[in-house]
Amino acid sequence: MKTCMNLHITLQDSIPVQSRPVEMVERKGKGHPDTICDAIADEIGNALSRFYLQRFGCILHHNVDKALLQGGAARADFGGGEVLRPIEIYLAGRATFEFNGVTVPVEEIAVETARSWLGCNLHALDPERHVRLHCLIRPSSRDLVDLYLRGGIHGRPLANDTSTGVGYAPLNELESIVLQVERHLNSAALKATHPEVGEDIKVMGVRLANRITLTIGCALISRHVVSGADYHAKKATVATLAWKAAREFTNAAVEVSVNAADGESLESLYLTVTGTSAEAGDDGEVGRGNRANGLITPYRPMTMEAVAGKNPISHVGKLYNLGAIRIAQAIAAEVKEVQEACCWLTSQIGRNIDDPQAADVQLRLRDGAVLQDVEPRIIALVGEHMAALPDLWRELITGSLTVW
Repeated sequence: MKTCMNLHITLQDSIPVQSRPVEMVERKGKGHPDTICDAIADEIGNALSRFYLQRFGCILHHNVDKALLQGGAARADFGGGEVLRPIEIYLAGRATFEFNGVTVPVEEIAVETARSWLGCNLHALDPERHVRLHCLIRPSSRDLVDLYLRGGIHGRPLANDTSTGVGYAPLNELESIVLQVERHLNSAALKATHPEVGEDIKVMGVRLANRITLTIGCALISRHVVSGADYHAKKATVATLAWKAAREFTNAAVEVSVNAADGESLESLYLTVTGTSAEAGDDGEVGRGNRANGLITPYRPMTMEAVAGKNPISHVGKLYNLGAIRIAQAIAAEVKEVQEACCWLTSQIGRNIDDPQAADVQLRLRDGAVLQDVEPRIIALVGEHMAALPDLWRELITGSLTVW
């Protein structure tokens, strides 16, 4: 195992987030237009990786990390409604279209993968009728392909960008609540008993001292709502379900507000035909939503990097964010003296991905612990996870590791 030579380990001197008087955390659920773009981009990247690996024995260069969703038009009504103009999704990025004389059906893979994800994840949306897909993916640039292949020749991928990834662990109480409330409301089990609940669910958690407020935007599906009274009853049920899920993680007072902007008229209710605001009310783009840990946390370190869709071999914009999260999680879980860990990794284009330009680990230790006593274990864990980074693609291409 190689030791990271550019590693700095220091103590955090700021007040812990959970001890501050105010905290805010957000998650955009899988039916949010931004999350749809992230999910589709990453699914396409994984599908291309699997095709390349199966056909050529290796994953070829690609970065399909650009997608734009243009909302359509719809008319929701109690007991029904219709989509008047389809959602338009534009898929862009770069990929290898030909290798050793063999043509790669990039467009077909991209479109079929996007349509399959939509059909499997948005239960009231028909991807054939309600969505129009446009594939604008183009061939990879020669310089990045050359850099990519040079790394492959030596068996140690070379970073194809200069960027920073960041991660922290463990999640605190409010972060866990926001993440798990959205996941519960979007679970298959809940959809089976509450088909009126759409997938476009956004949870904003605000903690003021020891009181938590969850403001939830939840698209209700019109064909499962027969009247205004039924809408308000089902909205109240969503609030109760969210409150119960939140209470599993806290003893603090929790208040839940669902679709706070609702008025009295049909037009003012968050009622949709497809379960997503993309049908009429909102647009989306890769990188505008959740970070790699599934949350938007302005009180924590974050980067602007869009992780979804980047290749899993050499794109440090993906690998360093995931690597930093894993390093922080391992430190927090395996070193009992550590209460909290943050990790920053910065690459340098053309440098081996397991050899960062700089690695910074900041720790919050438990009472009585001494930095010098834990440093050897931190150094070992960072080295272990950096050495494993070139193999992370094996998990990524299966789709088992969610980056949104």
